[in-house]
Amino acid sequence: MLKLTDQDAETKSADLIEGNIEQLKRLFPEAFTEGKVDFDVLRQLLGDAVEEREEKYGLNWHGKRRARQIALTPSTGTLRPCPEDSVDWDTTQNLMIEGDNLEVLKLLQKSYAGKVKLIYIDPPYNTGKDFVYPDDFRDNVKNYLELTGQVEGGKKVSSNSEASGRFHTDWLNMMYPRLTLARNLLREDGVIFISIDDTEFANLKEICCEVFGEENFIASLVWEKGRKNDAKLISVGHEYMLVFAKSRSFFQERKVKWREAKPGAKEILDEYLRLRKLFGNDNLAVEQGIRDFYDSLPKTHPSKKHTRYNKVDDKGVWRDDNMSWPGGGGPTYDVIHPETGVACVVPEGGWRYSTIEKMNEMIQHGKVVFRRDHTEPPIRKTYLVELDDRVVSDAKRL
Repeated sequence: MLKLTDQDAETKSADLIEGNIEQLKRLFPEAFTEGKVDFDVLRQLLGDAVEEREEKYGLNWHGKRRARQIALTPSTGTLRPCPEDSVDWDTTQNLMIEGDNLEVLKLLQKSYAGKVKLIYIDPPYNTGKDFVYPDDFRDNVKNYLELTGQVEGGKKVSSNSEASGRFHTDWLNMMYPRLTLARNLLREDGVIFISIDDTEFANLKEICCEVFGEENFIASLVWEKGRKNDAKLISVGHEYMLVFAKSRSFFQERKVKWREAKPGAKEILDEYLRLRKLFGNDNLAVEQGIRDFYDSLPKTHPSKKHTRYNKVDDKGVWRDDNMSWPGGGGPTYDVIHPETGVACVVPEGGWRYSTIEKMNEMIQHGKVVFRRDHTEPPIRKTYLVELDDRVVSDAKRL
């Protein structure tokens, strides 16, 4: 077995700056002269996307540039295995790492960059006493050991009290490089969940929009944790969880829906697939089977709440829904009836879809059902669970 030293490439973390330069070189080779970036050429290639104004929108604080550099600086640490402290060392597929999270994130870049599907972090909320920061960042591993009491040294450390003039600044400098490195680990379909409370919620969302891209914001979730009886003004009983994707467009292109399934929906879907296997393309028979299924259920069964979903097609079980714009005031373009060739009556609230192009797209996808003639507006299909063609075809082959 070859013995490794701290000088071998295998023991060093990934060089993120070199990786960024290589990516830039692949995208804009003409912006490089003698191995260096020619920013004048790069600015021309990017055109109006370059912001040259002195005053720019964004969150700025003292130390932000240094925080960005810290994320790019290679780690001087090394991950060492601990088989004696492990369970099922030879067969386990799990990995637990103990150490300073900034250094660990750097060390993971080489092996796990672009491979992690889900990251959840529960950072310090910056309550004024929930984290201690080092005044000197030159040796992060040493600082970690000192701050956790594993070694004793003379280096000065400070708690982040609310009286500090750098109260938010210190927290932002701590979070920024860690979020940058976390993003590098995510796959294209990866997401990150971050717990936080009111103290730094606004700042966290701003730096996440910068690191992950504002277009990749998914949601800010609110979860009830119980009232604080010691609240001085208003008893706030909730906290937040910010959700960002590595690439929101990845999910949108694949029409991924992040919604909790309706109670009872799975049972209806299972029955639909059973009936589809039994009756094949006979939609009338499948439809009658779904209605019989509802009739056979006890009143308390959760599927009973979905009896309006009693029509079927190759995409699943659906119900008819109105075409009116929610709240009224929707658009009033002409929708031509395919049989009479006359524009259909517009719903009282206007059309549900904002443009005729969107309406035509939904008609093409079979999600709009025209009435007998143009004297009534068409209806739209709302599916309980919309299946893709693969699921339906698999059901037919069973």
